[in-house]
Amino acid sequence: MKRTADNFWEFLDVPLRGVGRLVLVALVVPLLLSFLFPLWRISMKAPQYPDGLSMDIYAYQVVGGNDGHDIQEINTLNHYIGMHTITREELRDLDWLPFGIAAMALLALRAALLGNVRTLIDLSMVAVYISTVAFGRFVWMLWEFGHDLDPKAPVKVAPFMPVVVGEKQIANFLTRSMPQGGSVLMGVFTTGVIALTLFYLWRGRREGRLPPQVS
Repeated sequence: MKRTADNFWEFLDVPLRGVGRLVLVALVVPLLLSFLFPLWRISMKAPQYPDGLSMDIYAYQVVGGNDGHDIQEINTLNHYIGMHTITREELRDLDWLPFGIAAMALLALRAALLGNVRTLIDLSMVAVYISTVAFGRFVWMLWEFGHDLDPKAPVKVAPFMPVVVGEKQIANFLTRSMPQGGSVLMGVFTTGVIALTLFYLWRGRREGRLPPQVS
């Protein structure tokens, strides 16, 4: 048992090999490109808006469709039912997300240059944590927008949960919420890092450096 434990700790200090380092550098590219594409798009259609209204949520900004005019129209509609005005200040999570993405890129480059298995595991945990928290905060933001309604609003509606992924009918509006290119690129990074970590763990088990699984 002691020998197995010693092997495990030694395995964590094994340097990453050339291919693993190159994979990490390559994964930084889609992560940084995620800044150029929206993470999420929320759109809505109704008889009075046959062309629809939309807004794209980037890692650092919110952009309305129709050269930004859709945001104003959506806020006007939200005002009638007492929803918060959609502004950059309201979307507070965009303040930390760019730093989270930059931190993952720096950690990945550091692991590619100086890293071992231990740093790769740490990077996987950070990537999963940031991705999970970002999505969780997005869901919470939608819940808050749909439930924290002004009781003095001209139109009274029951609190509701806006759609997170897919389509949902709200009054006479068909709303749609879907991930976009930025989320896909972040997913490529996170999935790639996890896959690389699992590969090293599998190799460690094959070489007898990791404890056997308990059945």
